[in-house]
Amino acid sequence: MREIVFDTETTGLDPAQGHRVVEIGAIEITNLIPTGRVFHVYIDPERDVPEEAFRVHGLSREFLSTHSPFAAIAAKFLDFVEDAPLVAHNAEFDVRFLNAEFSKLGMPALAPE
Repeated sequence: MREIVFDTETTGLDPAQGHRVVEIGAIEITNLIPTGRVFHVYIDPERDVPEEAFRVHGLSREFLSTHSPFAAIAAKFLDFVEDAPLVAHNAEFDVRFLNAEFSKLGMPALAPE
C-alpha cells in the first residue's frame, strides 16, 4: 500500500486569519517502508512571518521570499501525492492549511480522510 507521510510549517495557526504554508516535506512509503522518493519545498507566503512562527520553524521572510509561492508548487505536490492516502502527525491542521491554499487557487480540496 502506497502512502505519503507529510508535514507543513506555516506563518501561524489559522488560515482564516491569512496565515500561509511556508514549507512542505513529504516522503513516500510503500507497505510501511520508505521508497526514497521525497517532496520538499520552501514556499514564499507572500506575507510577513510573525516572530512566534519564526521561533517555531526558523524560517524568515527574507529567506522565504527567495522561493516560489504556493501557486507554483501546488500541481507538483499533487503529482507527488497522486491518489495515495496522506499521513500526518497533526493531519487536521496540515490538511486545513493545504486546502486553504488550494481554495485560493480554485483547486479542489484534499479529502478529509
